Amino acid sequence: MTGPGTNTYLVGTDDLAVIDPGPDQPDHLDAIAEAGDGRIRWILVTHTHPDHAPGASGLARRTGASRLGFASRDGFVADRTIAGGFRLRVPGLSVRAIHTPGHAPNHLCYLLDRHDPAAGLSVDDGPRRMLFSGDHVMQGSTVVIAPPDGDMADYLASLRLVRHLEPAVDVIAPGHGHPMDDPAATIDGYIEHRLRREEKVADGLRVRGTGTIDDLLPGVYDDVDPERHPIARRSLWAHLRKLAADSKVAADDVDDVDGVWRWQGTGPA
Repeated sequence: MTGPGTNTYLVGTDDLAVIDPGPDQPDHLDAIAEAGDGRIRWILVTHTHPDHAPGASGLARRTGASRLGFASRDGFVADRTIAGGFRLRVPGLSVRAIHTPGHAPNHLCYLLDRHDPAAGLSVDDGPRRMLFSGDHVMQGSTVVIAPPDGDMADYLASLRLVRHLEPAVDVIAPGHGHPMDDPAATIDGYIEHRLRREEKVADGLRVRGTGTIDDLLPGVYDDVDPERHPIARRSLWAHLRKLAADSKVAADDVDDVDGVWRWQGTGPA
């Protein structure tokens, strides 16, 4: 589920912020603290899933750093809760939080601005604006949207939000995988992929008239290894819930992953 693992980033020049400390593994946290060399002041969490946030408390004990995130939940305790628009700006560091619900309701991306005179930063070459995307955008894989925390409509809206940031993002530094230096194409590809998958969901239910998620799954995810279908069924559920909100499908209980869904659109899906 995490590919090559979860990325932990140390950001700044003099005082440092850690973005996503990862799991609560002593050797891992020791390595982060050692790399910070006494300069870690803040721990920023993109969201509270178990591969991103549990190490925050242990790293705080090692460094005295403050823990910042959208909310205290899932075992993560924030010293300060923050929302979209929050900016951490100190000499040598300028990071802005962007609320990007969808994968999780408490998901934040962090935008590093390497050309911010107010923070003493003026970079003339290389990438200026780097988006630390957590699980909003990953390299080499799409993102699982798993209700009830996951919401497909929110996710698509959040993708469009970061796609149209001004000034534009130069590089995406994901929570999993390698940095991506063509953010516009990457995000456009994500949106197109989700809309194509939504179309397959709608077409599948329109042809059947009624069906369960497990009825639709083999056809909708015929391009995915069947071993991954138990994961894919959660995203299929998220697509159906979005289609229900768009009044194209209906169910007696959209919160029932095993329920029966009915096509109620008109014409082609």
